[in-house]
This record gives sequence, structure tokens and C-alpha cells, in this order.
Amino acid sequence: MAPAKKGGRAKGEARTPRSYPAYDVKASKGPAHKQNPQKLRESLKPGAVLILLAGRFRGKRVVLLKALESGLLLVTGPFAVNGVPIKRVNAAYVIATSTTVDLSSVPIPAKLNDAYFAREKANIGEKDDNFFSADKPAPPVETSDERKKDQKAIDDKLLKVIEKTPMLKAYLGALFTLTKGMKPHEMKF
Repeated sequence: MAPAKKGGRAKGEARTPRSYPAYDVKASKGPAHKQNPQKLRESLKPGAVLILLAGRFRGKRVVLLKALESGLLLVTGPFAVNGVPIKRVNAAYVIATSTTVDLSSVPIPAKLNDAYFAREKANIGEKDDNFFSADKPAPPVETSDERKKDQKAIDDKLLKVIEKTPMLKAYLGALFTLTKGMKPHEMKF
């Protein structure tokens, strides 16, 4: 055999593979990565009035009840004022206003957490005999009596606080919109 050239390979020597072989054994990824909840902006304190920017209730003003462990915000309309129920919202999709509501007299139950809003798993394993059944619209989801009772309990206390401040009920009921010439980056909320 001839001596190897500088930076090359000797005659008859095997070439290096272009790719590595695939193995059936998967490499372990190590310890699972723990997700940390996002840090909230300073303006997102319980009692702050927020404007929803996305979703079904975009443009509605809501009251922030508390921040949940997952980093989402627990908000309500109240439902009696603007039709927004108790729901979770990502902090990226809200604008905090300078208006606040005193929540000291409004008890927020501890059961209103992330597990309270978890959806039931659908039975994916079950196969339907009719192939075209997937084209049918899904039946509407009924709001449970427990959720209605929780909504009413919070709304009653919150409405008493809201009615103490003049024009706050009308402010929460009004829809936020931008019109021609309005510059959001120059606006003061």
C-alpha cells in the first residue's frame, strides 16, 4: 500500500461513510425539561381591567381575577355585563388598562385552577361504522351547572364592587375597536 496523502486516504482504504447507520435503540434524552411559567408584566395584577386581543371575545374588556400556575390568566367579564365567562387567557393576548377594580371583597375559590378548565379526553380508539359521520357537526358543548353556579357567585360579588364606581359598568360593556388614524403605540390605556 502506498502511504496516505496529506489530508487524503491511502489507496485501497475504505471511504468514510456519508451518513451514520440508523439504530433501533433510541438514545435517551436525559431528564425531562421542566417548563417554567412565564413571568407576568407588572401591569397584570389581580383587579386590573384588560382588553382581550384575540379569540371569540376579542375587543371585550375583562377583569383579571388571578394568575394561574400554568402562567395563564383567570379573567371574567363579568358575564352579566359583557357576556365573557370565567376563562383562561394567555397574557400575550391582552392589553392592561390603567383601570382597576378592588377585589378584596370578592372571594375567588381555590378550585378555579388549571384542572377546573381541563377538557375531557375524547374516545379516539372507538371506530364509527359510518365513514361519513366525521362530516357531521359536533354536538354543542353544554355548560355544566357547576360552572354556571361558580360564574353567578363571582359575578354577584364583582357587580357590587363595579357598581360603586361610576361609569365602570358601561366601560366594561363597551367594545374596544381601533379606527382610521388611531395609533395604538401612542395610545394610553
